[in-house]
Amino acid sequence: MPSRLLWLVAALSGLSVVVLGAWGAHGLADRLDAQALNAWHTGVRYQAWHTLAFMMILVWRESVPLKGQRTVLALWGAGMLLFCGSLYVLALGGPALLGPITPVGGLVMMAGWVMLGVTALRRRPEPA
Repeated sequence: MPSRLLWLVAALSGLSVVVLGAWGAHGLADRLDAQALNAWHTGVRYQAWHTLAFMMILVWRESVPLKGQRTVLALWGAGMLLFCGSLYVLALGGPALLGPITPVGGLVMMAGWVMLGVTALRRRPEPA
């Protein structure tokens, strides 16, 4: 995926962090119970941190393109979608069968962090 599209993904994720965080604080605070609101804010926090990390990889990739960086981005993107997305849906009263998706998303994000370490240790240039 070209860098411009990846920056667009990061921008949209950052935008949604602000929108979802504000909605959770102002629009859902009176509508959700404490447990659901906590799940919502957990999703926002994890999405915010991973969006920031995603952007850092993009900056790193522009100066030192290494094999593995795209995999890190893909894992974090998928992990945010699965982990944070399932928390948002569950907090809003979505079907409980989505519950097992949350830890799978967490594992996918963890795999991204492992891949980041592997990428940094190997430091193999990405093919041109």
